[in-house]
Amino acid sequence: MKITVETVVNAPIETVWNAYNSPEHIVKWNAASDDWHTTASTVDLRVGGNFSSRMEAKDGSFGFDFAGTYTKVEENKLIEYAFGDRTAQVEFSAAPDGVKVRVSFDSEETHSIEQQEQGWQAILNNFKRHVEHLG
Repeated sequence: MKITVETVVNAPIETVWNAYNSPEHIVKWNAASDDWHTTASTVDLRVGGNFSSRMEAKDGSFGFDFAGTYTKVEENKLIEYAFGDRTAQVEFSAAPDGVKVRVSFDSEETHSIEQQEQGWQAILNNFKRHVEHLG
C-alpha cells in the first residue's frame, strides 16, 4: 500500500530542493520527534547514487540507517528511490504560496499505516519549519 504525505513550503524551489538533498540540512530536519535526531547523512544525488541517514534516539537506546538508491532524479521536480524492497517518490511542484512537497512511499508491516503516516508527516513538517527559518 502506498502512503502519501505532503506540505507546502514558503520558499523558492531552489532553496527547498537544496535543503531536501544536502546532508548539512538533512541532519537538522530529519526526525519524526524531538527525542530522535539524524547524526550523519550522505547523498549522491544521481540515478544509481546512494543515500544514507543515520537516525538515532537521543538517549542512545536505538538507531538505524535509512538508506537506499536513487532510481530517478529530475532537478527541482522529482526524486524516486528504492530502500530495501520498498520505493518512494518525492515530488516538488509550484503552489500559490511556495513549493508543494509530496512524498509517496510503500508501507511496511511492522508499524500501523497511521503510525507510518504520522512519522513521515512529522519529518516533512520539520523540513518545512527548517526551510522557512532559513529565510
